[in-house]
Amino acid sequence: MMPEYNGLLPLFKPRGMTSHDCVFRLRKMLGFRKIGHTGTLDPAVDGVLVLCLGKATKIAQYLLDFSKVYRGVIRLGSSTTTEDASGDVIARRAVEKRFDRTEIEQVMHAFVGEIEQSAPMYSAVKVNGKKLYEYARAGIDVTPPVRKATIYQFELDSEEASFSTDLPFIVMSSKGTYIRTLAVAVGEKLGYPAHLHQMTRIQAGPFSVSDCFNFEEIEQLIESNQFTQALRPLEHGLSLMDRWVVGKELSAKIAHGAVLEAPADFGVGPHAVFNEQNECLAIYRLHPKKPGMIKPDKVLANDAMV
Repeated sequence: MMPEYNGLLPLFKPRGMTSHDCVFRLRKMLGFRKIGHTGTLDPAVDGVLVLCLGKATKIAQYLLDFSKVYRGVIRLGSSTTTEDASGDVIARRAVEKRFDRTEIEQVMHAFVGEIEQSAPMYSAVKVNGKKLYEYARAGIDVTPPVRKATIYQFELDSEEASFSTDLPFIVMSSKGTYIRTLAVAVGEKLGYPAHLHQMTRIQAGPFSVSDCFNFEEIEQLIESNQFTQALRPLEHGLSLMDRWVVGKELSAKIAHGAVLEAPADFGVGPHAVFNEQNECLAIYRLHPKKPGMIKPDKVLANDAMV
């Protein structure tokens, strides 16, 4: 009989693996197939990757929407085909000066807010049904799509007074932000070719590095039949979403996907609806066609919860 797992696994993704590689490896370790991830990390980047198992796969799309925090190093003096350290160098210019801290901070601050980015040529973004990196590898010119992203915080991750080649940073950004493209843009403003030298995702929504398990720890838990200790409840993954707690009468209606009158303080975004036992029953949002009403985006309740 196949094992059944339900919950969120905060994994510390190692460098050299794709997000899909991590899902494939965990499926093999557990003998369990219903596993998905909540946003890709480039192979060269390590850090927090939240995996959804079983029923928790139903909320993967919402975890994608949470902001992410990264710590890394921008290297001035060379740019690469991939915009990170894994690519071939395409431009060099020796950095013969030191930049004052204030100058770097001003450049970083200029990116805070909503920005537009062209997708990197070495990315999985599709144009006419084909991935950009496939065009790049074939040497075919194509215009990458431009996307909007939001930078919430971008600052130096060091107390040094001046900097030369390496700029340590910490950034908080919305989903869909290309940090390696941001690194190149910083270099351009400073007058030098640049690339993302190294980076770690240190937070994804409510999960931080300290919450994560690596593959060695997971293997040990599996061997001792304690793997479920690594899983976090579905509700934890929605802890940053707007919350609405309902009583027993409404719980039954919500469990059956009822369209309801919107509470007075119901906001614009999706709301996680909980019963009084702190179990998430559904995700609701404003009804697109019926003013003053709300509708289910996703029903998560089972009979035991109402």
